[in-house]
Parts: sequence; structure tokens; C-alpha cells
Amino acid sequence: MANEMTLFDKIKSKEIPAKIVYEDEDVLAFHDINPQAPVHVLVIPQRKVQRFAEFVGSDNADVGAFIKGVAKVAQKLGLEANGYRVVFNNGKHGQQTVDYIHAHILGGRQMQWPPG
Repeated sequence: MANEMTLFDKIKSKEIPAKIVYEDEDVLAFHDINPQAPVHVLVIPQRKVQRFAEFVGSDNADVGAFIKGVAKVAQKLGLEANGYRVVFNNGKHGQQTVDYIHAHILGGRQMQWPPG
């Protein structure tokens, strides 16, 4: 449910500590507690969205600000020169474990394909 407090809601409200990388009016970015690469940061929109389907009814400016925020975080992390991967997990089959849309920024090593 959109009203249920998720782990990310608690990080956003500072109830749970996190290693914050970047924050502005549009996004919050913090290190993943179970990193899958030397750099593994999660980026969430400040306005909660649970699944990609909710973006259909969202304001284009909000969606664009979220994607732009992901790019800002990757740039702040210094990943532009060698590249990085951005992953979105959506729903049960997509392995989304927190009901709050988030981007995984993975970098600091050569990625493999297919990812799984």
C-alpha cells in the first residue's frame, strides 16, 4: 500500500540511518546496504511512487526530475568516464523488494551481460 511505511520512507524521514550521497528537492540517494559492485547507490524520488505504472499518471516534470536526479548522482559519484549501469526492479518478477520505486546505480567495475 502507498500509505505503508517502507524502509525507504524511514530512511527519507531519518528514522533509519543511511549513508547519504546526494539529496535535493527531487531525489534522495544513499549507499545500498548489500552492494553488488564497488559503487552501488540507490536513488529514490522524494515524492513516493511504488511502481512504474504510477508514472503514467504522473506529471512529466516529476518523472524527468527523477531521471535527471539519477544522472546527477552518477556524475557526483564520478562514474561518467568509465560508465555505469542503472537498474530498476519493478514488481515481484522484477525482484523489487521495497515498494518504493528506486534506481540502482552500479559502477566501479566492468559489468557483465546478460545481467540475470
